[in-house]
Amino acid sequence: MSSSASALVERLRAARERRGALLTDERTTALRLVNGAPDGVPDVTVDTYAGVHVVSLYRDFTASEEEALLAAAQEAWAPRSLYLKRRPREARVLANTARDVVAPEQPVLGAPVESLEALENGLRFLIRPAQGLSVGLYLDMRETRAWLLGQVKGLTVLNLFSYTCAFGVVATAGGATRVLNIDTSRRVLDWGEENARLNGQPVDRYDYVAGDVFDWLGRLAKKGQGFDVVISDPPSFSTTRTTRFSAARDYPLLAEAAARVVAPGGRLVACCNLAALTPRRFEAMVAEGVGRAGRQGRPVLSLGPSPIDFPSSPEAPSGLKVNILQLR
Repeated sequence: MSSSASALVERLRAARERRGALLTDERTTALRLVNGAPDGVPDVTVDTYAGVHVVSLYRDFTASEEEALLAAAQEAWAPRSLYLKRRPREARVLANTARDVVAPEQPVLGAPVESLEALENGLRFLIRPAQGLSVGLYLDMRETRAWLLGQVKGLTVLNLFSYTCAFGVVATAGGATRVLNIDTSRRVLDWGEENARLNGQPVDRYDYVAGDVFDWLGRLAKKGQGFDVVISDPPSFSTTRTTRFSAARDYPLLAEAAARVVAPGGRLVACCNLAALTPRRFEAMVAEGVGRAGRQGRPVLSLGPSPIDFPSSPEAPSGLKVNILQLR
């Protein structure tokens, strides 16, 4: 093995060791092993779900670079299986790129795994490592989900852009009296129902709504419906048949629409994972939207990903921002 290959193996081993207590936490089997430059491996992230590893590449790697990285991962970790994701700069590029190139269905190491169960704080989530670029659970939201678990007993929750309904599962586990999940995709909502059943939670199809979030926010506001907690975790970019959303441009509009359905004294959990937005700018955009809705917001808490498995640096700051406001 060359000195450069040996050095890469050591960096990967060191990154794993830095995860410390997370590695021995029997209640959590989903975490990030490598978070790019802060772990000494620029443009690479590695997530593990119960021993199945997902490697994401954020620039065009040569074939030899990919081979060297995969060989080092095998040497450092001996993963159960390893899947590779080559990520375009923007999600919409995927539509113009062969899916088997950016997200091969077959693992590059180990045996195929159609699906598996991963744990987060004792809750079960269904992971499908071959299902495109997103495999079922966004790990950087673990701290926010942990906060939510202890905040919603006896409350109603609206989960916008719900994806596979992880926030919904957590809210139900935390004692919420009702959780309404909204996403444009029926497929991921069905996945969310599977997650609920994995945790022994009842499923009411009326609480898993497929449709445009802005449209449904308008409907709920018109009916005068309010929720004690509204979670807004949109993709950075999205396109539906009727709308185009860009977090960098449109978050004030989203915050305004969401604020209109927060019950008096309730909380808005505003999330964004766009690195181009600074925390200060994002905070201003949320405040602008809340003000447009005629509401006043008191900051409660700001959250980000766990620094244990999502380390950052001045050169590579975290893109995730979560602002929690109580509205009057």
